[in-house]
Amino acid sequence: MEKLSKEVEKIMMERFGKDTVIALATVENEMPYVRYVDAYYENGAFYIITYALSNKMRQIENNATAAIAGEWFTAHGKAVNLGYFGKEENHQIAEKLKNAFAEWIDNGHNNFEDENTIILCVELTDGLLFSNGTRYAF
Repeated sequence: MEKLSKEVEKIMMERFGKDTVIALATVENEMPYVRYVDAYYENGAFYIITYALSNKMRQIENNATAAIAGEWFTAHGKAVNLGYFGKEENHQIAEKLKNAFAEWIDNGHNNFEDENTIILCVELTDGLLFSNGTRYAF
């Protein structure tokens, strides 16, 4: 995907550049599966803390195509497993996720000692955003 326009990127950051619940769809055997996830948006991608052995990750391993839906927004993307939350290469985005998810990140739901606690990145490939009566396609 080409870089989003400044206007669209501004709207996306205002709307999704914080702890945001979105719908994430994956596909397995031509059957769609949708679930809500907590996500953080930045620079054309959504970031999600998840478990490497979950059904969603098994589905993504076999088919990286994903879809996302949020507040007046829908998009397609490529899902990429960035690996263990605590690995050095993930330090910068992990810190942003810790800040975005500060309200609940340490509630016992996540085990950051477990290397199966990973970061899922959904790189947007195309999408449709509505804001104040304007339709933005990218």
